Amino acid sequence: MEEKDIKDRIVRGAMELFMKYGVRSVSMDDIARHLSVSKKTLYQYFADKDEIVTIVAEFHLKQEQIQYDGLRAEAENAIDELVKISTCIKKDLQKMNPSLLFDLQKFHPKAWGAWLTHKQEHIGQSIIRNLKQGIAEGFFRPEINTDILAIARLELVQITFDERVFPADRYNLAEVNLQLFEHFVYGVLTDKGRKVYEKYKQQLSSNLELISPIL
Repeated sequence: MEEKDIKDRIVRGAMELFMKYGVRSVSMDDIARHLSVSKKTLYQYFADKDEIVTIVAEFHLKQEQIQYDGLRAEAENAIDELVKISTCIKKDLQKMNPSLLFDLQKFHPKAWGAWLTHKQEHIGQSIIRNLKQGIAEGFFRPEINTDILAIARLELVQITFDERVFPADRYNLAEVNLQLFEHFVYGVLTDKGRKVYEKYKQQLSSNLELISPIL
């Protein structure tokens, strides 16, 4: 197996563990055991756990950007994009440990910096673009300040991972995000937009009901 393939396998394996258990609770021994390799092998390719965490974060954020760019390309309009995004977020968060972002912020500043850069340069700009598109389509209120609401949306996403605000033993991460997402969307919709949004939601719900017996 080539060196690049081994490194890629380590990154993907570590990401599986971090997503499931958070970062702090996963050790180099855990990663080695999960991949059925020696800890010595890990250190041949990575200086320490912090480097693995940073590379995993960068890899995950890049994959996420590709995924959401694809949703944008497929969307019929700004509202359709929002519905597709909400479905994707719900699916992703069901597999994510709530402590993940807190672990990065407290123990891995390089990885946390990668998240902050991604949040500002990619997610923030994507929200602003979507809001402006929705205004042009008549679905979002024309008087909204897109910059302010983009910042508010970003902070709402981040606060859902703060266990001081939403303790994991009381709140489901995906449900919290869905509630705050809906609150944000209904706050920007025009009457025309609300009707279209609810139509898309109804179609999505019907499709899930048809699919669920197969899953």
